[in-house]
Formats: sequence, C-alpha cells, structure tokens
Amino acid sequence: ALKQGNETMANIGTFTSNGTGFTGTIDLIHKIGVTGGEVSLRVANAKADPTFLFADVDIVATYKLININRAKLEALLHRFFAAARLDVEIPDRFGRAVKPREWYLVPLHIIDEVVARIKDQSITPYVYSPEKATLSKL
Repeated sequence: ALKQGNETMANIGTFTSNGTGFTGTIDLIHKIGVTGGEVSLRVANAKADPTFLFADVDIVATYKLININRAKLEALLHRFFAAARLDVEIPDRFGRAVKPREWYLVPLHIIDEVVARIKDQSITPYVYSPEKATLSKL
C-alpha cells in the first residue's frame, strides 16, 4: 500500500520527447516518472539522459502528492501501465543498447485520472486497457 512513508512529497512528471522518431501516436506517448525535487530540474539535462531518450522533453503535466512513498508510488504507476509500456531501445554515447522503461502509450487524460484516483485512494478496482485507451473497473 502507499500509506505514509519516510518521504513526504512526490512530484510526478509526465513528458513528451522531442526528436524521438515516433510518428502518428506522439500525443499518446508519455514518460511517467516520480521525483522528490522539482520536475523542471529533473529534465534540465534530458539530452544527456537515456531515460529521456537523449532528447529535449516537454513537461506536459505535473502532479504533487503529499505523505506518500516515492519509490512505491513510481512502482505502482509503472505496474499499472505495464501493458502499455513502449519497447524502446536506443544506443548510448558509447553505442551500447539502452532500454528506457518509463515510456508508455497512454493518453494524458488517463494519466490525470489515475493520479487523481491514487490521491483519493480509489484506484484499486481499476485497470488500464491499452487496446481501448480507457480505464475499466474490474
């Protein structure tokens, strides 16, 4: 459960990447990550970070949750959207394959709803359907 933890604040950032080479569904492709600091500082060096596909990113949404364990929150979000995770592989600056695992094919309004349901603790009976791009009650 995501009850009160040692960490008191979590900032969730949702991003789109510039220069990814993705076409057609770019408005559905989002990176979802959790940080204890400011989201804007986390992406300041995105072009040098494989997590951000070595590209500049646009912050499309941020959410602030209080009295929540950041690691558990991020694990919950990534588990919740696992079926929509993009299988991305890019070379790092040494030519080695890197597989960023925080990119998902999910509309922003669904991310908004999931975060709201985590906040009000009503997320448990819901699942995400990547085929329909909807939340459904179990």
